[in-house]
Amino acid sequence: MSKAFREHLRKIGSGPHTGENLSREEAAEATRMMLLGEATPAQIGAFMIAHRIKRPTGEELAGMLDAYAELGPKLQPISMAGKMPTPQVVVLGIPYDGRDRTAPINPLTALILTAAGVPVIMHGGDRMPTKEGVPLIEIWQGLGVDWSKLDISQTQQVFEKTGLGFVYICRHFPEAAGLVPYREQIGKRPPFATMELMWSPYAGDAHIVSGFVHPPTENMFREAFALRGTQHFTTVKGLEGSCDLPRDRTAIIGLAKPNSEFERLHLSHNDYNFSNKNPAFNSTAELVEEIQSVWQGKPSEMMQSAIWNGGFYLWNCGVCPDMHSGIAETKNLLTNGQVAKKLQEIRDAVASFQLVYQA
Repeated sequence: MSKAFREHLRKIGSGPHTGENLSREEAAEATRMMLLGEATPAQIGAFMIAHRIKRPTGEELAGMLDAYAELGPKLQPISMAGKMPTPQVVVLGIPYDGRDRTAPINPLTALILTAAGVPVIMHGGDRMPTKEGVPLIEIWQGLGVDWSKLDISQTQQVFEKTGLGFVYICRHFPEAAGLVPYREQIGKRPPFATMELMWSPYAGDAHIVSGFVHPPTENMFREAFALRGTQHFTTVKGLEGSCDLPRDRTAIIGLAKPNSEFERLHLSHNDYNFSNKNPAFNSTAELVEEIQSVWQGKPSEMMQSAIWNGGFYLWNCGVCPDMHSGIAETKNLLTNGQVAKKLQEIRDAVASFQLVYQA
């Protein structure tokens, strides 16, 4: 048993009258000890449920991110061919436990951005408690891109070549993957699930996009980002806590840029002639077919959401000057074959390593 960890556990688990929040340094140390297995399983489980009941603070989340930055993998800065200077890398923070009601749009968003020359990093693992929804890794595998076979150096090469990288925690960050079974055992999302939405597995300055459900979570994001000196981030009250813009309600978005005040943006689908229906998730196989139908030009709810999200992100990432031109450019990238071409480029880059293994 770790006596040092027991002090952190005692501090957050003493109840509403005598319990205390951790400092940033204490939260970092506690996270480090859990990742490295210095705390016992009993201590880790107790910490997760106590922290869940207490609710994390922005300062604690900053400390947790400090530990992930110290121990976790990092993709290195790249230069995009033909782009001078290279656009800022976008990191899409999406719930690790996946989706089970609405169809994920973010793989399409990543393809649209990279086709437009904006590098993107995604991250996640396998099916995960508590939702056990479809994870990103399965969607990419359905699209012919198996990130799970690459080590971090190979992922770096794909990132350099195509502009898209995927940090797969089961292979690239086994210490974090080792904490996943506790989610099943405690039956609740621990604060790590919130922190993961903010994590940037990138060695340079990134534009971090974090999805959320509840407004207090966004406040914690802002406090933690401020403490860590992260100046460029976007928060999205998205579908199932993701950064996918909804169409059945006004999209509530927070924009933070260097040397600028935090800005609140409300986007209504009605103002841009989109319907109010989000594409539903039924199965991974059906989802993959729907995604592929988008660049085949088949009208669908998936097509509508791809254009809606692509339009916003091309604008938000500085590719287009406004939402209307972002929508027009998204349609162009989808219909002229650039998105399909980008996917094939990524497939080929990933498959090249698998061919080496087979040889």
